[in-house]
Amino acid sequence: MRRGVLFDLDGTLLDTVEDFYRIIEQMRSERAAPEVPAQVIRQQVSNGSVGMLCAAFAIRPDAADFTALRDDFLQRYEQQLAVHTRPFPGITELLDWLDEEQIPWGVVTNKLSRFSIPLLAAMGWSERCAALVCPDQVSQPKPHPEPLFKACEQMAVDPVGSLFVGDHLRDIDAGRAAGMQTVAALYGYLPVGDDPGRWQADHCITHAVELRPWLTRQWQPEKCHV
Repeated sequence: MRRGVLFDLDGTLLDTVEDFYRIIEQMRSERAAPEVPAQVIRQQVSNGSVGMLCAAFAIRPDAADFTALRDDFLQRYEQQLAVHTRPFPGITELLDWLDEEQIPWGVVTNKLSRFSIPLLAAMGWSERCAALVCPDQVSQPKPHPEPLFKACEQMAVDPVGSLFVGDHLRDIDAGRAAGMQTVAALYGYLPVGDDPGRWQADHCITHAVELRPWLTRQWQPEKCHV
């Protein structure tokens, strides 16, 4: 059985919140809007631009001026999406190890292609990443398993026995629905009040460095040589 590892993007592989917050601060200053703590934005990253902007500007998605506000945010982000974004601690070493072991890895994200593709390029991962599946490339995004099946097909791996790592319940639900092992990344952008202990993930990690020894144990006797 050929196995692979899939990751969510924001909050699992990449710490993107500083770029989001910086752009929101630009917009807030121009509009003389009240200051919002960075932690408030961090807690909304998993809810996408809608969640972050609603929290930052105390606005509802059905407000008359919300569409213009979101369009402004997305345009700015597209132009400045990798200024402060960095891999979470331990991710670089983890991906290096997967490459050394010839274990294919890919990304399944709810971030649109227009942002995800250049972001992976900015990280220098485009040639290394064996699959990138975005919501505009499938009919049903996470938590539906369709994007995970698509990624596994691109990587030529069997979903059963492969692994999906994410920082949101929809990641774990998608992984379980696809028959994959699941790992909850507790260092990511966990929504306020959410309890990862109820996600039913196969394993939880508080730092990316913890994934390698767990994966090695899980995939014995192959010792992760696939």
